[in-house]
Amino acid sequence: MSRKSNDYFWLSYSDLMTSLFFVMLVLFVLVFSIMKYEQNRLKLKLGEYEKIEEIKLAINSIDTNYFKYDSIYKKHILNVQTHFSNESNDIRDIPRATRNSLVRAGNLLVNLISNLPQEENINYLIIVEGQASKDNWWGNDELSYRRALALKQLWINNNINFTNIENCELVIAGSGQEGVPRLQPDRPPKNQRFLIHIVPKVGQINYKNEK
Repeated sequence: MSRKSNDYFWLSYSDLMTSLFFVMLVLFVLVFSIMKYEQNRLKLKLGEYEKIEEIKLAINSIDTNYFKYDSIYKKHILNVQTHFSNESNDIRDIPRATRNSLVRAGNLLVNLISNLPQEENINYLIIVEGQASKDNWWGNDELSYRRALALKQLWINNNINFTNIENCELVIAGSGQEGVPRLQPDRPPKNQRFLIHIVPKVGQINYKNEK
């Protein structure tokens, strides 16, 4: 092999090694960036999960005399026995003592939400769900909604207003005679009651840059 050919071989070999090194460097930077991104993403998810679990523990500490948690359906049952007149959503059908208990429950709920973390990235959705007795009346879906609406109005009339709480939204719903859970045996006047959903919505958790 001539000297010229030998020099050409080593020059080509050097160029090849340089190119391979550059490719490996690019791949290393790319993999490192992907791993760092995934690490940060998992950290954010873990932070959101831990915050939600913390809030859930606080929510479940609410007075059990007025709220009973159903772990199967993940709902709080307003533990106040209510019986409306047949096909009625008039809250005055309910005895005054029971209405006073509903007002007390509303105050407890407001106090609970007010004392939960009020950070900018946390919102609370409260759903008041009305139920109706299983008497197969065609208007039970609307009736259960209007009963839940009547409970909201009772709270407003007693200065219980969730709109005054930052990061809180109150939604009224009715599940008629199909919502769960339901008391058994499922016969009138059972299940003329209210279910409360307290849903924490946690946004992105921000972390300081770590060195």
